[in-house]
Amino acid sequence: MSPLFTAIVVILALLAVMGIVVGVANDAVNFLNSAIGAKVAKFRTVLIVASAGVAIGAIMSSGMMDVARHGIMQPSNFSFYDVMTIFLAVMVTDVIILDIFNTLGMPTSTTVSLVFELLGGTFILAAIKIAGDPSLSFGDLLNTDKALSVIVAIFVSVAIAFVFGIVVQWLSRIVFTFNYRKHSRWSIAIFGGIAFTALSYFIFLKGMGKSRFIAEDTRMWIENNMTALIIYTFIGSTIVMEIIHLLKVNVFKFIVLMGTFALAMAFAGNDLVNFIGVPLAGLDSYQDFIANSNSVGATNYMMDSLNGSAQTPPLFLLAAGVIMIIAMATSKKARNVIKTSVDLSRQDEGDEMFGSSRVARGVVRITQDSSSSITQMLPVGLRRWIDSRFNKQEAELNDGAAFDVVRAAINLVLASMLITIGTNYKLPLSTTYVTFMVAMGSSLADRAWSRESAVFRVTGVISVIGGWFITAGVAFATCALVCLVIFYGGALAKVLLMALVI
Repeated sequence: MSPLFTAIVVILALLAVMGIVVGVANDAVNFLNSAIGAKVAKFRTVLIVASAGVAIGAIMSSGMMDVARHGIMQPSNFSFYDVMTIFLAVMVTDVIILDIFNTLGMPTSTTVSLVFELLGGTFILAAIKIAGDPSLSFGDLLNTDKALSVIVAIFVSVAIAFVFGIVVQWLSRIVFTFNYRKHSRWSIAIFGGIAFTALSYFIFLKGMGKSRFIAEDTRMWIENNMTALIIYTFIGSTIVMEIIHLLKVNVFKFIVLMGTFALAMAFAGNDLVNFIGVPLAGLDSYQDFIANSNSVGATNYMMDSLNGSAQTPPLFLLAAGVIMIIAMATSKKARNVIKTSVDLSRQDEGDEMFGSSRVARGVVRITQDSSSSITQMLPVGLRRWIDSRFNKQEAELNDGAAFDVVRAAINLVLASMLITIGTNYKLPLSTTYVTFMVAMGSSLADRAWSRESAVFRVTGVISVIGGWFITAGVAFATCALVCLVIFYGGALAKVLLMALVI
C-alpha cells in the first residue's frame, strides 16, 4: 500500500480544519449580523448564544454528508484514485476561494463553493474517462438531476428571499411603526407567538427531529402530531409573550437571540458538510480500499461503497463544532464580512463602502419611477397614513445600532421560515443567500435606502451577488484545473498545492 494515499487522508484532515476556519469566517454573517446590527446584547452574549446553537447543530448533524459522497458524482464508475483526486482538489480549491472572499469582506456561499467544486472536479475526470472509454456517458458519471436541482434552488432562493423580505418587513413596519413600543400593546403577543412557533418548528421539529440521537418512535410521534404541536405551541407562546411584554421585557430582543440560536444551529447542522463532508468521504474511501481491495490497484478499485449513507462518528462532529466556535470567536475576517452585510442594511447614512455604478443608477431610477407611479394611484389620505407609519424620526435604535430590533427579528424569523420550507420540499437552499437577501429586502422596505445612499447600496448588493456567480464559475474552473494537475502531477503536485494553501 503506497503511503501516498495515507498522506492524502492526513492532508484532507488538515484542510478540513482550514476549511472550517475560513468557512465560519464567511458564514458567521448568516446568524450574527441581525443581533450585532441591532445591538440586542453585548457581542460576547451574542457569541455565547450562537456558540450554543453551533455546538448542538454540529452534534445533531444528519444526512447532509451524503452530498459529498454521491450527491454530484456516480461513485460506482469512479476508482479509488479518481475519488481521492477529486476530494483533494475540492478541499484545496475551497480553502483558497473562501479565504480570498473573506479577505475582501464579501459574503459568499460555502454551499455553492462546494457544489461547483465537486461538479468541476467530477466533470473533468468524467471527460477523461469518457475519452478513454466511449461507452461511458456523462449520465453514467455525473448525478446530473441532483446537481441541477441544487443549482436551480440555490439561485431561485435569491429572488424569493428578497421579495419576501420586502413584503414582510413592510407589513411589520405598518403594524409596529418605528416607535414599536407604543404600537405593540397587543400585536406583539401575536407576532411573538408566530415567531416563537416558527423558530421552535425550525429548531426542534426540523433540526433535532431528524437527528439519529432521537428515537424512531419519538420521531414518528412528532411527525404524526405535527399540526397539533404547532397549534398548541402558537397558543401557549402567544400567552407567554403577552405576559413577558406586561413584565416590561423586550420581546423583540428575546426573539432575535432565539433566532440567532436557531440559525446558528441550522448552519452547523446543514452546512457542516461544506467543511468536513469531503474529508470524511475521503476517509471512508480510504478505509474501504484498505479493507477490501486485496490485490486490486487504486486505479481499478471502484467506489461502490460511497453510494451508502455516511455514518459520521459523534466525536468528529463534536470536534468540528468546537473548531467552529473557536473560529467564530477569534476570526477578524468574520467581523469584516459581518460589517459588509450590516453596513449595506443600516438605517442611517454615512460613509458608504461601495461607489456608484451605471447599472445601480439605472436600477434606482427605474425603481423610483415605478414607486412614484404606484404612489400617485393611492388616495392622498392613505398615502399620508402610510408615511406616518414610516416616520424614521421615531426610530428606537440602541446605542450604535445599525437598525432596530423589529427588523432584526424579521430578518431571523423569515430566513428561518424560508429555509424550513425549502427543507420540507428537499430544496438545498443556501443559508448565506437567503439571510443576506432577506436583510437587503427588509432594509429596502424600511426606507433605509434614501435617494442619496440607494445607488451606493445597490452597487454593494450587485457586487455581492456578482461575487456569488463568480464563486460558482471560479470554483468549477479552478477545481477542474487543480484536479487535472493532481491527476497527472502525482506526489510532487500534491505537495506543491498543499504549500500553496498554507
